[in-house]
Order: sequence, then C-alpha cells, then structure tokens
Amino acid sequence: MITKFLSKLKSILFKSESTSVVPEVKKTIKKTKKKSVKTSKASKTKTKTKKEDSKKLIEALKAIPGVGAKSAEAFYKAGFKTPKSIKSAKDEDLLAVPGVGINLVKKLKNL
Repeated sequence: MITKFLSKLKSILFKSESTSVVPEVKKTIKKTKKKSVKTSKASKTKTKTKKEDSKKLIEALKAIPGVGAKSAEAFYKAGFKTPKSIKSAKDEDLLAVPGVGINLVKKLKNL
C-alpha cells in the first residue's frame, strides 16, 4: 500500500517537472548529448590508432631473426619499441624481459 502511494507520488512529481521545462532548455540538452557522443567517438579512434601503432611496432620487432610473436610482444611491453633499442640494450636488461632466455640474448648480440 505504501509502495503504491510512493510510486504514484513519484509519477506525479516527475510529470510536473518534465512539463515545466522550457523548450529552449530541451534543445540545449539535446546539443550537449550530441557533443558527448562526438567526443566518445574521437576517443575510440585514438585508441584504435594506438593499437595499430603498437601492432606495427611489434611487427617490426618480429622482423629480427630469432624473435617470434611472443618475444616481440614481451619486448614491447618491457619498453623496447624498436629493433635498435633491443640491439643496443645490455644483456641484463634483455634477460629481465619475461620469456627471454640466454640463447635468444646470444642470438641478438651476434647480429
């Protein structure tokens, strides 16, 4: 009984608020909603380009002899973005990368 009363009271209160809104305010509300949709689309394109860039960098790392997909991704996550950075890195830094062993480090240093 009380819930019916509260629901009826809510419906009455919210109906009176929505009818009192000026049409000009409704237009501005619609405009702001459209703007927020546009910004979310822009942020999606930024994340797509970041993903595409990371894929390109990982592909460049896979071009190094002895480096496969998993190793390239591990190097990328560890901060090695270019083949030059891997070749110029210290052995200790390369061994700190998960999934990289001494044999791969030896191969990389012989290049």
